[in-house]
Amino acid sequence: MSGPPPVGVGVAALAHVLGEQVDVASAAAAYTEDLDRLRSWEYRGFHRAGPGVGVTDLAVVAGGTALDRAGLSAADVDLVVLAIPDLAEYLYWDPAAHTQARLGAHRAEAVLLNQACGGGVAAFDTVAGRFATHPEYRTALLIGGNRVCEPYWNRMEVNTSIFSDGAAAAVLVRDHDRCRWLATETISDGRYAGFMRMPVGGAAQPFTPEGGAPRVGDPADRLNEFFAGDVRRMFAFVATIRDRNRRVVEAACDRAGVTLADVRRFVHFHDNARQFAELAKDLGVEVERTNVELALAHGHVGCADQLIGLERHLDTGELTEGDLVALTSTGSGMHWVCTLLRV
Repeated sequence: MSGPPPVGVGVAALAHVLGEQVDVASAAAAYTEDLDRLRSWEYRGFHRAGPGVGVTDLAVVAGGTALDRAGLSAADVDLVVLAIPDLAEYLYWDPAAHTQARLGAHRAEAVLLNQACGGGVAAFDTVAGRFATHPEYRTALLIGGNRVCEPYWNRMEVNTSIFSDGAAAAVLVRDHDRCRWLATETISDGRYAGFMRMPVGGAAQPFTPEGGAPRVGDPADRLNEFFAGDVRRMFAFVATIRDRNRRVVEAACDRAGVTLADVRRFVHFHDNARQFAELAKDLGVEVERTNVELALAHGHVGCADQLIGLERHLDTGELTEGDLVALTSTGSGMHWVCTLLRV
């Protein structure tokens, strides 16, 4: 199963943009009454975009900055991949194509990924696949973004993370020799597809004027409803999440012909402090080898977390030439994803 990657792809440049920095302690009461639970997560800050700023606005800034850092123009781009976990500015509308047009990358193919918070990690596989089937493609712009849709989604109550607004971009170039892509693995389990589902708003039960704005519910309530109060099944679900966080890393390592012990740093989605401690325990590594401090400082920026972490760890020298880094995520669906890069 292991061997060299089918195509050579490397990261030529990274960039990100974030909404306004907000202190969690000062803003918490406006979002939740359960302040004890919030404090237990240990987040210090999050980012909130201003009124009228959409996810594609953030994506265009991050993407344009990354291209500038790579010394490339939009005309050089063959492929734009946009990964988002939430609703974009409009329905019946392609935010990836809109981002492509606003960047001026008019000859590039545009692809939208919407598989929850793992999209930014899974997108490396999408780029590699397109490069494998389109030998003329040389440059891809991968963008992961998040803009909380606040009429439906309370950024401090619908999950075990505090959600932030921002975007991050990576310029991926064929045969580039830095931050080389080695492998991506995904585990999907559709038995849990309904866990995050909003009950109205789709074709099965459309929005109605008299219904008002629906809200995504509290995670404890959703868990109880989805498993019909069966505590054993709830615990089994949580155990499955933890087990597959490790299994997907092992599968990526196996494909790349390396071991989990070879990985220098694990850059996970920006979960809370306790979840990071459990992840480190399950992987058998020190929590300091994760991006936990970055997560607690900035909140969960959807599909942008891992690219933000990769950029930061490279800039600070925590990742140096030859290091192996695992970008990991869990996303509703459910999906577990790992991408391995060699710096």
